[in-house]
Amino acid sequence: METIILIALIVLFFIWRMRPVKGVTTISTEQLKAMKNDSSKVFIDVRTPAEFKARHVKPFVNMPLGSDFSKLPRDKEIVVICQSGMRSKQACNQLKKMGYSNMINVRGGMSAY
Repeated sequence: METIILIALIVLFFIWRMRPVKGVTTISTEQLKAMKNDSSKVFIDVRTPAEFKARHVKPFVNMPLGSDFSKLPRDKEIVVICQSGMRSKQACNQLKKMGYSNMINVRGGMSAY
């Protein structure tokens, strides 16, 4: 019985973590491919420098999760990517708490690209 409760809690935790951030647009990697040349957007990759160096997409700039996001412009949409979409979701949460309002999270991240 305790095992079933533990499994249920773990499943609920993952469902909660996967829900979209309110006020953040989520796009697929296919949609990203169509917009990555848009100069009106800022593209940040929140993976570690080693992950970024191993493989990244232009025009993304490396700003690992925990960086000072306050230097990002507030008048442009910010497109955020990571490896799977979890860290980019956290970054969007941080940006939202800082007062940013135009964030786009890439669903599936580099794993889906």
